[in-house]
Amino acid sequence: MIAHVVLFAPRPELSVRERLEILDAFRTAAENVPAVRGVRIGRRVRHGLPGYEAAMREDYEYLAILEFEDLEGLKAYLGHPAHAGAGRHFGASAAAALAYDYTVVSPGELTALISDEKNA
Repeated sequence: MIAHVVLFAPRPELSVRERLEILDAFRTAAENVPAVRGVRIGRRVRHGLPGYEAAMREDYEYLAILEFEDLEGLKAYLGHPAHAGAGRHFGASAAAALAYDYTVVSPGELTALISDEKNA
């Protein structure tokens, strides 16, 4: 499986309407691209315990994880017009953002990640 992981910090001055437009564009992309196998959206949780939380330099308030069967599915999503629409909102609304793609396996398949390193 391929996971498309996005961390997103919206510009603080965005109105509620603008935030809803971002969500609608994202929902449209996730629902209209057949290659999308799963979607999870989250908002950052703060626990206040000492450690890594204080070491984070950027505050990415939101997370999106989209799952694809394979690399071809991810490419189909990234090239789809619905993704382009979401991307326009995303780019104009972000104070900071990161997007990375990962091969994801179950714990029993971890050695596959090592053997894939030479193919990455």
